[in-house]
Amino acid sequence: MKITLVPSAVSAGDGGRGTFVSSYLIDEVIAIDAGGLGFLGDLATQFRIEHIFLTHSHLDHIASLPIFLETVFQSSDKCVTVHASDDTLSSLRRDVFNDRVWPDFLRMSENGMPFVKIELLEAGRPVEVAGLRFTPIPVDHAVPTLGFLVEAPGVAVAIPSDTGPTTTFWQLAGEAANLKAVFLDASFPDALEGLALTSKHLTPKLFAAEAAKLARGVPFIAVHIKPRYYDAVVTELNALNLEFIHVGKPGQTYVFS
Repeated sequence: MKITLVPSAVSAGDGGRGTFVSSYLIDEVIAIDAGGLGFLGDLATQFRIEHIFLTHSHLDHIASLPIFLETVFQSSDKCVTVHASDDTLSSLRRDVFNDRVWPDFLRMSENGMPFVKIELLEAGRPVEVAGLRFTPIPVDHAVPTLGFLVEAPGVAVAIPSDTGPTTTFWQLAGEAANLKAVFLDASFPDALEGLALTSKHLTPKLFAAEAAKLARGVPFIAVHIKPRYYDAVVTELNALNLEFIHVGKPGQTYVFS
């Protein structure tokens, strides 16, 4: 399994110090979230993507979805499938594809223009695409949010997405055979723990507490670090002296086998 942390143009240009928007590219044909997909300069990479799994409706996770869908549009039945919960789909219809912010690609697709196919995600119900199995699991964020356990033969990777302290996700991830890594939110420094808890994100201290819930010695990769707090968060993560914690790098491809 290959997972690339999709950079924004700015995070790529500054050496990847934090992330402004959030997307993961998996085995070149599947994405989790669409924060930066439509901003990729490599159009060939965009054209290869067949499925997008959305975790939630916050802008840094869906920002470039409309642009992406327009870019990869073909006058044929082949189009990208977006997998999302009912809450996220409702937000997309109401707040994005509403013929004001952006043309209503969802309605247009229902009427024969193949901009996008929609598949409803239900918590706990696995979806299998392109040889991978995605299990959506609720986490604790400011809006309804699904993390994903992603599995291939002999490999599993956990991507909780944005979350504050949570429980169910770790219970189910802990049951996964061959778990190789976890990509986990580390948005704010410890001094802003109050803000982190209010917005339902994590600090390095909270990150370590969540990692301890898994009770398995797998690598934890810190992602979603707010750029303005990057130095403080990385310093505090390193100060934990936990060998299994690594700082994620936008643009890097991680290979798990």
